[in-house]
Amino acid sequence: MSIIAIVLVVIIAFFAGMEGILDQFQIHQPLVSATLIGMATGHLTAGIMLGGSLQMIALGWANIGAAVAPDIALASVASAIIMVKSDNFTSTGIGVAVASAIPLAVAGLFLTMIVRTIAVGLTHGADAAAKEGKYQTIERLHLFGLLLQGLRIAIPAGLLIAIPAAAVQSALGAMPDWLTGGMTIGGGMVVAVGYAMVINMMATREVWPFFAIGFALAAVSELTLIALGAIGLALALIYINLSKMGGNSGGGGSNGGDSGDPVGSILNQY
Repeated sequence: MSIIAIVLVVIIAFFAGMEGILDQFQIHQPLVSATLIGMATGHLTAGIMLGGSLQMIALGWANIGAAVAPDIALASVASAIIMVKSDNFTSTGIGVAVASAIPLAVAGLFLTMIVRTIAVGLTHGADAAAKEGKYQTIERLHLFGLLLQGLRIAIPAGLLIAIPAAAVQSALGAMPDWLTGGMTIGGGMVVAVGYAMVINMMATREVWPFFAIGFALAAVSELTLIALGAIGLALALIYINLSKMGGNSGGGGSNGGDSGDPVGSILNQY
């Protein structure tokens, strides 16, 4: 990579780390960060493909209570750098990068724990400054904590970039075909698991018909993604218009617990 590309990748990694906390511009999302890294390094198409695959995995990741989700920011940035360093932008190379993202995401939890432990001390310092009315100190501590979040991703990204490309290529080239093939298949399975987690959270009697329609339409090879998106948008508009009509909720109904959802009202009759 050129010097300009290296600087851009580190900047993207820094902002991805901060966005993991801010959640404002969603730069930490794989589809955004991997695409930006692909654009900065001159491999936009491969970056989009990698980001889309990782995004499908991350759809089902969420912080629930004290359980912290894997660090998708580090996973997307590091796997994109590995893909660029390997100089393999085929489906196999992207599959290996996707498979490597999972252990990287788990390793990112360790860095997150370190940064958040330091943030506890910063919070106590801000509390002490607030008691004394030192508002500038509070602002500096706040910005310092945000800086740590950015460095949490930027430093590992810089270390990966410092590794010679020949070393990465030789390490990946030394892998036997059964291992690289298995990683490619495993990466695809992880994507399916991530999407299944989302379906598990969203699945209700009202949306299952839409899942079935989408599954059937996806098997039609003549339909493009734009056509599938248009069909999905049309179905969503139909559903919204039916919801505005109120279904069978107006008359109280003989079924008792009618929710007012038109599709749900129809399903309740069967």
